[in-house]
Amino acid sequence: VVTDLMDKLTHIFGQGLSNSFYPVPQQAIGVGSTFEGWSPRAEDVVYCVLVPLSPPPGHAFHLELDTAGMPQRYFYVRVELLCTCTREQLGENMLCFLHHPEEELRGEQDPSLLHTLCTGSYLDVEKTVHWFYRFVRVAWLLLPQSCHWRLTLQPSGRSCKFQLSKDKESFMVEMIFGVRQGDSDIFVGSQPTEVGIPSTTWLETYAVAEAKFFRHISRQAPHDSWHCQCLQLLTHILMGVGFSSYTLKTVVMHLLNTVPLTRWRRRDFQQRLVDILKYLRCSLKTKQLNHFVIGNERFPMEISLPSDFRVAEPLNLFQHLASNLDAHTKARHEYIHLLRR
Repeated sequence: VVTDLMDKLTHIFGQGLSNSFYPVPQQAIGVGSTFEGWSPRAEDVVYCVLVPLSPPPGHAFHLELDTAGMPQRYFYVRVELLCTCTREQLGENMLCFLHHPEEELRGEQDPSLLHTLCTGSYLDVEKTVHWFYRFVRVAWLLLPQSCHWRLTLQPSGRSCKFQLSKDKESFMVEMIFGVRQGDSDIFVGSQPTEVGIPSTTWLETYAVAEAKFFRHISRQAPHDSWHCQCLQLLTHILMGVGFSSYTLKTVVMHLLNTVPLTRWRRRDFQQRLVDILKYLRCSLKTKQLNHFVIGNERFPMEISLPSDFRVAEPLNLFQHLASNLDAHTKARHEYIHLLRR
C-alpha cells in the first residue's frame, strides 16, 4: 500500500510541477526497520520512506560539509542558478534566470527555487516540508486510495508524517527528503535531529545503504534465516533500556558481515543471540563500536558509496562513552539490565 501510494504521489508531483522550479521528487525508497524486516512491535510500526529530490531545470545542488557537526556529519545544500540560454535557443519554453531581466522573468516565468524554498542560497528543510504538506493535501484527492482510506496529516517540522486509516486498519507513514551524494546510496536528509539545528542543515543519512544491505543479506541467506528475528527480539527487549535500536542494529550488521549466513538459521538462534550480546559487551569494554558503513572495507561492493567511505577513519558510535565516565558507567548498568530481561 505504501509503495503504491508513494509511486502515485510522485507521478502526480511530476505532472503538477512540470512547469515550476520546485525540487523534483524521485521514486521513494523504503528505509528503516519496517522495510528491513525487523520492526520490534507491530503497534509501533512506522513506514519510513526517503524521497530523493533532484534540482529543477536551470538549477544545481551543491553539498557543503559543516565541519563543526562531527561526529554526525551535517551539510548545507547550496542552490546554484545555471545558464539555460542554449535550451531557450532550442525552443524550450524557459527563460534563463541568469541572463534575462528580472522584470521579464517575473512576468513570464515562475520564480526560481532560490525565491521559494531557500533561505539565502541554501535549500531550507522546514520550507521544503511545509511545501510538500500543502501539495499532499491537494494531490491526495486525486489518488484512488482517497476513496477507501482517510489521510490525517501529523505535525512535524523536518519530515512529512501522515496516518492512513480504513475501518479498523491504520498505519503511519513518515517521508524524509534527501539529496543524493553524487551517484551513491548516501544522502543528506531532512530527518529530525536535535533541537536548535538550523533549518538549512541536512544530516548525512546511511538509511538507503543499510536498507540495501539487508536486502543483499536476504538474497544471500538461506530461506529460513532468523537474522531479522534476532534483531527484532532484542530491540523489543530494549524498549525502556538506554541502548538505541540503532546500536543493536549496528552490532547485528557487523556480525552478518563476519558470521557465515548458513549459521543464522532457527537452530542457531540462541547462539547468535549470545554472539550479539558478547559483541555489545566487548564494545562497551573497549568503548568502541565502529559505524557499519563509514570505514568498512568489507561493505558489499554492489552498494554504491562515495569513493572515500570504505577507506575513511571508522566513526566510533561509542565515542561519548570514551569521554564521559558517568555515561560509560550508566551504559554498563543498562547492559546488565538487558541481560536480566
